[in-house]
Amino acid sequence: MIEIREIEPTKANLRKFTKFQIDLYDGNDYYVPPLISDDVATLNPKVNPAFDFCEAKYFMAYRDGKPVGRIAGIINHQVNEQHDGATARFGFIDFIDDDKVSAALMNSVEDWAREKGMKKIIGPLGFTDLDHEGMLVEGFHELSTMATIYNYPYYSKHMKRLGYEKDSDWIEFVMDVPAEIPEKYNRIADIVKKKFGLKVLKYKNRKKIKEEYGRALFELINEAYDGLYEYSRLTDRQIDYYINIYLGLLNLDLVTLVVDKEDKLVGVGISMPSMSRALQKSKGKMLPFGWIHLLKGLKGKNDRVDLLLVAVKPDYQNKGVNALLFQDLIPYYNKYGYKYAESNPEMETNAKVQGQWEYFSNRQHRRRRSFRKSL
Repeated sequence: MIEIREIEPTKANLRKFTKFQIDLYDGNDYYVPPLISDDVATLNPKVNPAFDFCEAKYFMAYRDGKPVGRIAGIINHQVNEQHDGATARFGFIDFIDDDKVSAALMNSVEDWAREKGMKKIIGPLGFTDLDHEGMLVEGFHELSTMATIYNYPYYSKHMKRLGYEKDSDWIEFVMDVPAEIPEKYNRIADIVKKKFGLKVLKYKNRKKIKEEYGRALFELINEAYDGLYEYSRLTDRQIDYYINIYLGLLNLDLVTLVVDKEDKLVGVGISMPSMSRALQKSKGKMLPFGWIHLLKGLKGKNDRVDLLLVAVKPDYQNKGVNALLFQDLIPYYNKYGYKYAESNPEMETNAKVQGQWEYFSNRQHRRRRSFRKSL
């Protein structure tokens, strides 16, 4: 018999909620665990500023006292207001390969969503676009990244059996890092600089980049991503939160800013050495020795770099600004010995973004999906 328990969002409970996923994938060479502390903070209403406009409910499934599944139900009121909708989200979903378990989890979230007056449910999605999203449907034998979800192949079969249909797909690419900047990129970058008076900025001081462009960076993300699938605009409180979390971790050689004549930000490219193997070794824990593996991931030898973020101001999209970003970044990729670059998930319909990879040897190696169901 399957027992569903509602999980109160205490730190101890959220650790168990997060740890279930890590235990489920123990020994899987392609799964990359999150940092437990990061997921606990994301799920905690007292910490995550997304709860200013979101509400959530967490459930775990048990059989014979043993956890066999988990799920979060989320309502993002900001997005619903933007789209004049009544849509709930499900996310943070994991379960053993058992039809009764997946059905019990989804039924719990669906019932909660109906009680809240929702008419549709979609997912897997988080609170905002900076959370993990999309269920993996292709690329199960590819090493995951710290920014994406990994799941077993059986997940999508369960969703279809439960009456869920495709809502949207994201695709991902892995590129060979060229030994030299592609000639066409160089040519386009030089033309764009002269035509629009743009220039590249680099920083060596984290405090300075936070002070001068930290807020502008996230405001640019809001502007560049507005209108994309289920995008939730970052609030001032969220921006302050993410500035403190993310900008302190980055190798600034891998952060490229493009500004106009008035030093206003028009484009940004942020990369990070792949933390996949380091997170696997840490098993999601900082202590007692996880931090050593994470530090080695940040500072040690690595042949893979993750393209965490590329954002360009709408007025400058399709005008070659991306060429400036990679004209700057490719020499640094070579400096650090990166041979491969991983893209973040991109909407399968976003030809603009995918067009920037055409000058690189690339392979589309993963696909992930959001599902929908009427309630």
